[in-house]
Amino acid sequence: MTDAALAARIAATVHDVPDFPQPGVLFKDITPLLREPDVFGDVVGEWARRFRGQVDVVAGIEARGFMFGAPLALALGVGFVPVRKAGKLPGSTHQVSYELEYGSATIEVHTDAIGPGDRVLVVDDVLATGGTARATCRLLEATGASLTAFVVVVELAFLAGRAALDGHVVDALLTVE
Repeated sequence: MTDAALAARIAATVHDVPDFPQPGVLFKDITPLLREPDVFGDVVGEWARRFRGQVDVVAGIEARGFMFGAPLALALGVGFVPVRKAGKLPGSTHQVSYELEYGSATIEVHTDAIGPGDRVLVVDDVLATGGTARATCRLLEATGASLTAFVVVVELAFLAGRAALDGHVVDALLTVE
């Protein structure tokens, strides 16, 4: 399948939700895509094709990154690591606090989840302003890992989130201008 054909299939399943989670925000809801096994499978399959043999672990950003990251890790035959909001993981964690479009947040990962030299593929559903994405990259790099790429289903190019990931490979299956 061509990149354009996959992008069109994704666009047909992603819904706009106005004024969510706050007035003035147009939320891109990927949950309808998850109800379409052929499209969902094509998303995971395309990333597996692009990154096979290049990663040691897939890291998914809470929560929608989990939905794509876990099956992608299985398809690649590598482990999956959740990047969670603070206080959600038991045991010792690495943490990073950051600002985002609606306030501030802290994310964390287990200290033993990713090691120095691990090649990590980071997965999320949407790249918007890039605050969470940048914080995730900082968090994982602090473990000594090497980021192979940051992949998303949808990139909102008009919010310039890619600029927050300067120096990292960003792979978006659908870009909304």
